[in-house]
Amino acid sequence: MMSVTLPTPDNDWLMSLDEPALHEALHARVEAAWYVARDVHPTLPRPRVWLDLRGKGAGQAHFTRGGLRFNPVLLRENRQAFMEDVVPHEMAHWLVFHLEGPPARPHGHEWRTVMQKLYGLPPRTTHRFDVARASPAPYCYRCGCATEHRFSARRHSLAQRGTTYHCRQCRQRLRFVAKK
Repeated sequence: MMSVTLPTPDNDWLMSLDEPALHEALHARVEAAWYVARDVHPTLPRPRVWLDLRGKGAGQAHFTRGGLRFNPVLLRENRQAFMEDVVPHEMAHWLVFHLEGPPARPHGHEWRTVMQKLYGLPPRTTHRFDVARASPAPYCYRCGCATEHRFSARRHSLAQRGTTYHCRQCRQRLRFVAKK
């Protein structure tokens, strides 16, 4: 497997795009990443692309739907990083699934190898995007170490119905304080 660098999109050009043009650029980037992956797996099916992912996740390879899902809010706010990192990250999942099948670990050896050797990228498993607008979490919870934990409406609802959550630092149970 040989490293094939996808051309880096021009940041000024990306920033100048309106929403429909940005979505079109994302589709073109997925297509380019797919062509690179086809060098390894010539019968790799072309993934469909949706911009319907919400919350904190930037992208998702969705095998049962047959494609890749992306978060339009995080795309709009992190254009360059999205094109350079998120698209190859999800295409690597797509390729590994079709090469190895379902037992492959999501960010296991195979996926890391594809990221490094095929796309020439470090195999980072998470992004560092600001998710405040993509995943509003207005419910404030606190623990024993006074750390503020923010919950989405969904997680808050689960907590109100009895699901317990604990602080990763002090291990104490999180308690609802207020909605902000």
